[in-house]
Amino acid sequence: MDQIRTGELIRLLRTERGLTQRQLAEQLCVSDKAVSKWECGCGCPDVSLLTVLADVLGTDVQVLLSGEIDKNESEKGNMKKMNFFVCPHCGNIITAASNASVSCCGTKLSPCQPRVAAPSEMLSVQDIGGEWLISSGHEMSKEHFISFVAYVSDSSFMLFKQYPEWGININLPMYRSGKLVWFCNKCGLLCQDIRPERK
Repeated sequence: MDQIRTGELIRLLRTERGLTQRQLAEQLCVSDKAVSKWECGCGCPDVSLLTVLADVLGTDVQVLLSGEIDKNESEKGNMKKMNFFVCPHCGNIITAASNASVSCCGTKLSPCQPRVAAPSEMLSVQDIGGEWLISSGHEMSKEHFISFVAYVSDSSFMLFKQYPEWGININLPMYRSGKLVWFCNKCGLLCQDIRPERK
């Protein structure tokens, strides 16, 4: 932890929330002099305070430790650049429309890297009169299963949670084109293009 950078960040986040040093100190059960020391870079918060401090300041512990906020450029946040994060501990699924710092169960997560599905791995897509029926013969046991299927286009995103021992049968409104993305607990993140047939 760089005390000076972390201190400057604490001051920035505190003032953005309209808090005085004393108000922040009261929420953390410390003195306002302690907060002043942190912000001047003459000390740093005790490790036991970091989670509460991050919550009060509306950030996370990793940001406090690094001393800087990575701001995404607004034009980067579009659906085509959707990132999928899957927690290896609890199976939580987290998405972000651009680069993000994501953690779950105390672990910093990296975005899953999708690979194009081989023909034998592809999901079945059938036109059923204005809708797509998405299905799969993929094993759905507790040991080997697809945990989610998502539809992503340039302006839309839909995620369908799947469960072991359930079959995959998803009805999806038919859009002009897009991509199916799904996560297998053994094979990782896979994808395939999807588009209506031209008549």
